[in-house]
Amino acid sequence: QVQLAESGGGSVQAGGSLRLSCAASGYSYSYCMGWFRQAPGKEREGVAALLSYSETSYADSVKGRFTISQDNAKNTLYLQMNSLKPEDTAMYYCAATAYCGTGYYSLLRRWYNYWGQGTQVTVSS
Repeated sequence: QVQLAESGGGSVQAGGSLRLSCAASGYSYSYCMGWFRQAPGKEREGVAALLSYSETSYADSVKGRFTISQDNAKNTLYLQMNSLKPEDTAMYYCAATAYCGTGYYSLLRRWYNYWGQGTQVTVSS
């Protein structure tokens, strides 16, 4: 059973940084791991994905600002978020799946079947 637990959310001012963590258990290193976010009244959207062979994918809205990484020794997935904007405000979720496609397809919610409970990120202007 895959279990995911996010942490690291909080409130920051625009231009600030946060690093989200996702402690994972019961998964395989061959899995795709991703970060998604959902703002009030909006659909959950893919933010970043890390494929099993270290390929990464990012939503256009976060390219150059967010970085996804993984520490296999700690079974932890990270999302480093820099230059945060008010529009980044959302609940952020960690997700995992055995297969997610590549590129754009790796950011599609429908591939992912394991989810954490989420951590709130609020960016004020």
